Amino acid sequence: MTTHESNSGQAGNGVAAHGTDGGYMHEHTPRLAWSQHAPEVFKAMVRLDAAARQGVDPVTYELVKIRASQINHCALCLDMHSKDALAAGESVERIIQLAAWEESKHYYTEKEIAAIELTEAITVLTDGFVPDEVYERAAKLYDERELSQLIAAITTINAWNRFGVSTRQAPGHYQAGDFK
Repeated sequence: MTTHESNSGQAGNGVAAHGTDGGYMHEHTPRLAWSQHAPEVFKAMVRLDAAARQGVDPVTYELVKIRASQINHCALCLDMHSKDALAAGESVERIIQLAAWEESKHYYTEKEIAAIELTEAITVLTDGFVPDEVYERAAKLYDERELSQLIAAITTINAWNRFGVSTRQAPGHYQAGDFK
């Protein structure tokens, strides 16, 4: 199994036996094992991910990855980053409330809210740009190096999400820390 990809057919980490127990639906088959067919791209993504992580608070890093993955409907990345966040001590409540953070701001710090808001603006470019007020809020709380790294982390998870969603990678097999 590779980062951001899973092997189908394995029951893992709380996932039912895929249709054989309790009436669960069968797990879909991934469309393509893209990392095997484009290994240099995959290796470059792993290097980009490692570089983007440098200097970003680990909690904020996972919150950003989870929120972008929620927006992009990337089940594999949601599975992976929720498990990593839980294993790192993140609370279930903060992970659950992330989908409704605007109504649950009291669960997060001011810096985390700025990062989450920036994640949404970069992930959903409906206006074609990140609004000035969103950028300015983040720029007040993060120095230029931190902000650059945060933008890189947001951009990187969005790229991973697009690989996962377009190739229909299946969640449920990742074990926390597999690729740390």
